[in-house]
Amino acid sequence: MPRILYLLISISLLVSGCTSSGDKQKEQQAAADTITQFVKTDVHHARGFDIKYFKDFKRVSIINPFGGKSDTLQYILLKKGTAMPAGYPRAQRIEIPVKSLAVMSSMHVGLLGFLEAENVLTGLGSLQYVYSPKVIGLIKAGKIVEVGRDQGLNDEKVVEMRPGLVMTIGNPGGKMDHYRILKEAGIPVLINSEWVERTPLARAEWVKLMAALLDKEELVNQKFTQIENEYERLSALAQKAVTKPTVLSGLNTKDAWFLPGGNSYMARFFKDAGAYYPWQNDPAAESLPLSFEAVYPFALNADYWLNVGFDSRDTRKSIIAQDTRYADFKAVRAGRLYSYNRLVNEQGSNDFFESGSVNPHTVLADMIRIFHPELLPDHQLVYYKQLPE
Repeated sequence: MPRILYLLISISLLVSGCTSSGDKQKEQQAAADTITQFVKTDVHHARGFDIKYFKDFKRVSIINPFGGKSDTLQYILLKKGTAMPAGYPRAQRIEIPVKSLAVMSSMHVGLLGFLEAENVLTGLGSLQYVYSPKVIGLIKAGKIVEVGRDQGLNDEKVVEMRPGLVMTIGNPGGKMDHYRILKEAGIPVLINSEWVERTPLARAEWVKLMAALLDKEELVNQKFTQIENEYERLSALAQKAVTKPTVLSGLNTKDAWFLPGGNSYMARFFKDAGAYYPWQNDPAAESLPLSFEAVYPFALNADYWLNVGFDSRDTRKSIIAQDTRYADFKAVRAGRLYSYNRLVNEQGSNDFFESGSVNPHTVLADMIRIFHPELLPDHQLVYYKQLPE
């Protein structure tokens, strides 16, 4: 074996350190075989998952699935009738393309919509919180059943329907032990932890994971590349703006004012849209629970107030009614209050959390139109709206 090839393989094995010796031997052998039956997709932005392609299978790794220090979860994706490869004793087997899927998040519905694959959906954590007209139609037709219970899974219902896969959320503090019953029943559970990502494109890129499950890599490569290019074009355009208006985010509650951390995807949105966010240099990726008094000095002079209001019926007056001190804010006096509640249906479901999660370029365009209307004079707001008087 040439020395350079030996070194490359050795480095690769060191990086994958959590695998067993059997895993290493199998991957070394498979890596040497460049022939695969699958179209490949590459992960460029996301850090929470990875996909590797081998001759007869795909290996999906969910990294840091529960937001803390935990082992990487592995899944082996195989065509029907294909034997499980040796060297993966702890990995879950998933038969692809998945033809029956139960999901626990509206974001997962957005992934399916992006790939035009809503018909695969047969189970949903809650039937109430869905915006997609196609999915609502499937619910009304009795093709999708509710599989949630007390903010968790209804194990008995899932075992009864036997989907090809359950996609759930990797909440902090969660464990795979919670899915023991499904595992014993032979139903694979995949943890989707897109919320750990720190940029809009990284969050959206989890659609490539869904594409790998559905054998839709060709489609996702084409569509996601277009989104990447448009997002980067818009961001470059916004950086050319002469001024950077100051933006405030969120709303005070009884306990605290939760603001996006400086290393969060929302703070990145503000930066890419050409705005100045006072907490943009804070290293936190999670929300910052601050007191009203700590936020007040910055809020007084912020040019814009985004993500304000939790109700689609909110108005400038209804916001001031919650706390009269809001009337002191520059953005409130000027009427520059915006919420992401423009697309909310009668059930109260918000499309910002469905299709918005996989269309970050459109969300960015909305923000640029708000902060720098002269840069995108023809753009009509899609997810955001200005609160009425």
